[in-house]
Order: sequence, then C-alpha cells, then structure tokens
Amino acid sequence: MTNLLTKNLFIPSDTADIWLHLRHKRRSDIQIFGSQRTILLMHGATLPSESLFDVPVGEGAFMDILAQEGFDVYALNVRGFGGSTRPAGMEGTPEDAPPQVRTETAIRDLTTAVDYLLGTLALPRLCLIGMSWGGTITGAYTATHNDKVENLTLIAPQWINDGVSRLDPGGPIHAYRRFDVQTFRQRWLEGAPEQKREEILPIGWFEQWAAVILASDPAEHEGVIRAPAGVIQDIRDYWSTGKSLYNPEEITVPVLLLHAEWDLDVTIQQMGNLFQRFLNAPYRRWTEIGEGTHMVIMEKNRWQVLEAILLFLRASNHSRR
Repeated sequence: MTNLLTKNLFIPSDTADIWLHLRHKRRSDIQIFGSQRTILLMHGATLPSESLFDVPVGEGAFMDILAQEGFDVYALNVRGFGGSTRPAGMEGTPEDAPPQVRTETAIRDLTTAVDYLLGTLALPRLCLIGMSWGGTITGAYTATHNDKVENLTLIAPQWINDGVSRLDPGGPIHAYRRFDVQTFRQRWLEGAPEQKREEILPIGWFEQWAAVILASDPAEHEGVIRAPAGVIQDIRDYWSTGKSLYNPEEITVPVLLLHAEWDLDVTIQQMGNLFQRFLNAPYRRWTEIGEGTHMVIMEKNRWQVLEAILLFLRASNHSRR
C-alpha cells in the first residue's frame, strides 16, 4: 500500500473571521492529478466531513481508499462544522439566534473551496461528491457552475418529500441542534431489520465513528455536539412544501446517484423523482445498494458505494471525449 500524505488546510471564507477547513489526502508517489482525478467531498446536515469520509474502519477510511486509487482527495467542512469556524450565532444557547448556516451560506462556502482549489492547483474543473444535504449543496453549485465541475456524485441526496422530513423534529427552530452521539445509533439502524443490524455495522465501527465526531466540536459536552439548524428551516421552506432549491435540468455534467434500500431519510421514490430530472446530463446512472441505510458509506456495504464511484469516474471521463 502506497504512503498517503495528509494535510489540514484552513482557507478564508467570504465572511470576515470565518475560516473553512479542508482535509486533504493523496498518494506520495503522484504529483500531478488533473481535473478527472481531483475530488472534493461535501458532508451532510449533521455530521462533519471527517466523521463520514475519514473514519479508519474496514479496509480504510473513505478518503484513504479514493486516494490509494490515485485521486487527489479533499473534504470540506462548511462553517459551523468540524474544524471550520462556528458562526457567532452558535456560541450562545440555541435560543439566542435564528437558524444558523442556511443552505445558501453552505453553497457560498463550497464556492470558496472550489475556487481556492482550482486556483491553487491550476485546474479548470474538479469532481464533486455530496452526501445528503451535501447533495443539495453540490447539486445547486453545479447547476450554476457546470464549467467548473468534471462530474457530480450524489449519495442519498435531499429531494422533495411528501410533506414530512425525518430530519425535522417539529417545533421552533433555533440556532443549532444538540446532537447526542450515542443515542444516534438507534436512529442510524432503525430502517434495517433487527437481525441485520450487527452485520451492516460491524463491532467497533460505531465506537470509532463516535470518537471522530465527538472530537469534531470543541464545545462537545457529555457526548453532545452542536449541529447548525439552518437546514431545518430550508426543509420547511422548500423540500416539505414541494419546492426544490435547484433545478437538476440545469446540470450538464455526468451524474451518479447512489442510494441504499433501508434509507429512511431519503426514500427510493424521492430518488426516482430526482433521477428523471437530470435530463441534460450527458451521462447519468442510478445505483441502488442492498442492505444499507442512509449512513451506508460507514457500513459493511460501503465497498459498493466506492466501487460504483470509481466505475462512474472512469466512465464519465469517456463521455467528455
């Protein structure tokens, strides 16, 4: 196995005193990658990038496997997550401020990160991979910046729901949510048959994941971290009212849609409704993975996600010839 180089980059956002964390991994024996082998990963609504893409379980962390395959891999934390700066509205109690880090703000942070990487690496485009809320962020960005995106992978992305979202607990929306890491295990596995739960989440994996996410918030207290609540406001304003935050028809790059059968947060019907709207993508594919939940990239069958992504990245390169 080739040695990997790891860096933590902190770049200025478009807001004074707000810095964005970029985690970077690549093989030490490769110096030049190009647009087709440069990847930027985008996290979801609750969990920072390191807890999705950089937990060393099974055959290795998600980022490590992509890097070993010869990709230059970056993972972004938008403001309010992981090593990025928390907005002032997250420093007090949740009731002290309105919902923090709306999707529009996250798209701006992704824009900053893409422009930084393209400028620093002297590239015209890069590959985007977004999970859940990250699918909204990367999808919305791509719809208005197709010229800067090589291809787009969406893992269980948000889409218009039937008026009820599992992420929305109801009641008033404050600045941020208090996320209890240990109690999340039950919610994580809720959609899976009871006899399959230990199989899809092997012994020790949850504990390794928990250690990473607990370390991601400097204000962690008794197993509880902060998660910005702006996404909940956007769910109520858009997804639960039949409105989308972007138009998939405006995306003109290759698209891969990935989803797992036991995902309770994003249904297979939502995926079907979304897939048919990528009318102008030159190449599109939808892969449905058996025996996985919304957190499939941290489960036993994550290898299927990675294999599908690697196949897509190679195939979509042909579509640009």
